[in-house]
Amino acid sequence: MQNSKIFVPKIFTTLKNYTRKQFFADAIAGVVVGIVALPLAIAFGIASGVSPEKGLITAIIGGFIISALGGSKVQIGGPTGAFIVIVYGIVQTYGIVGLTIATLMAGVILIIMGFARLGVIIKYIPHPLIVGFTSGIALIIFSSEIKDFFGLKMEAVPPDFLQKWLAYFNHFNVVNISALLIGLATVLIIVFLSKVTHRIPGALVAILICTTAVVVFHLPVETIGSRFGAIQGGIPKPVVDHIDLTAIQHLVHPAFTIALLGAIESLLSAVVADGMIGGNNRSNMELVAQGVANIFSSVFGGIPVTGAIARTATNVKNGGRTPVAGIIHAITLLLIMLFAGQWAKLIPMACLAGILIVVAYNMSEWRSFVGLANGPRADALVLLVTFVLTVLVDLTVAIEIGLVLAAFLFISRMAKVSKVDLVTRETSEEEDDNDPKAIKNYHIPKGVEVFEIKGPFFFGAAYKFKEAIAVMENPPKEIIIRMRFVPIIDATALHALETVYRETKKQNIRFVLSEIQPDVMQEIEKFGLLDHIGKQNVYSSVEDALNS
Repeated sequence: MQNSKIFVPKIFTTLKNYTRKQFFADAIAGVVVGIVALPLAIAFGIASGVSPEKGLITAIIGGFIISALGGSKVQIGGPTGAFIVIVYGIVQTYGIVGLTIATLMAGVILIIMGFARLGVIIKYIPHPLIVGFTSGIALIIFSSEIKDFFGLKMEAVPPDFLQKWLAYFNHFNVVNISALLIGLATVLIIVFLSKVTHRIPGALVAILICTTAVVVFHLPVETIGSRFGAIQGGIPKPVVDHIDLTAIQHLVHPAFTIALLGAIESLLSAVVADGMIGGNNRSNMELVAQGVANIFSSVFGGIPVTGAIARTATNVKNGGRTPVAGIIHAITLLLIMLFAGQWAKLIPMACLAGILIVVAYNMSEWRSFVGLANGPRADALVLLVTFVLTVLVDLTVAIEIGLVLAAFLFISRMAKVSKVDLVTRETSEEEDDNDPKAIKNYHIPKGVEVFEIKGPFFFGAAYKFKEAIAVMENPPKEIIIRMRFVPIIDATALHALETVYRETKKQNIRFVLSEIQPDVMQEIEKFGLLDHIGKQNVYSSVEDALNS
């Protein structure tokens, strides 16, 4: 029954027994989250290298669709800090049109991932890799806000991390004290309010206080209006143009990065939300919804959208329990944009910088970073490589190399776990005395050698099997391969078995398999190896094999 609902949006399930009481709770939560999302949407849009209204459009369009079609009861969608780095890079390289195409392509990729039921697999992305690139993104966001936080009078900030800080150090002699005070006040207000209450959004309070101070005291600081002009008060018409094959070919890489990052963050957010409400999200439906949301966000001029962990948590803490809260959050943002958007141009850039610095700190997960860095060497290596590549090279490269490195280290670990022993000789004495089926408890006929394989029998362990067979000095009359502790087998290991079988056949050595688990036997049959070996040479117990 559960499997039949895998592609059914949660809203259809939750509205069956919907009550007026729950609607009011969802409505309150939706309005609160909408207010919380307002400054973040503007700040994320600006930090991503686009105009502030594009951040709002993303939160409205993307947030509405993710709640309406998603597989989570309480997921809140919108622009997030994780996308800032990749979006900024795409805008600088390919322009706004390139960003639109890449976001649209990412949406299509996410839909395909959802229908291919990859939602569960995405959840198994290594934790050190996630912490590595998340901490790297946090450092980049922090670095990108130094200019506005200190009000430095400088031209375009270099995109390279090291060059960026070199430029900052060369301009710290022209710090704008007013901007610095506003930035510091923003950080202090957000931190203080978070300790007092979570119901009042500190970022919004900081914006109201700092904007009022700038207007009343005529402080000489840069504002949204002085940099971008007035914020557009409405949703633009959908536009899909300038899409050609050449552009698509160039943007495949960025599109996959957006899709993978969006999938990881949205599903992590959904899992966190499940823990808070005791729910169970439909991960594949969530991916499909994320894909549709990104397509529509790009068509209406927005940027990439995904599930936002902080806003989703805010939704839950304020009583949101169904997708209705997320829909109301999007409507709230739309109403604010339509009727109060003109006032947003007065917001000082230093205030937005302060908000993003707090976001960067919360993203940094520095406690997890330190813990992993002091943990197992393999995990620490994945963490540090991903972090350094994210900061100094590129997020796409960081994720790719991080995944490959994590995979190789996992293979290495599994290869160490897998063992191939010639148990008819000295290793039989090392067997567990509490194991009644240990080979030393059986009579071994003369001319018979027993090899035991333990652990996953895959390409990482296949060479061990060949080496173990090769150590035989005098060819025996019979070789028994015991596989009672082999849970899985892959094509390379099957090929290794076949190779050894053919060599033994040339030397007139009988080749016998024993105690094969059902799943492994199924793979041996599909590979065609059973036809060569013969069913008469496969035994359910080593005792039968020895007595044959």
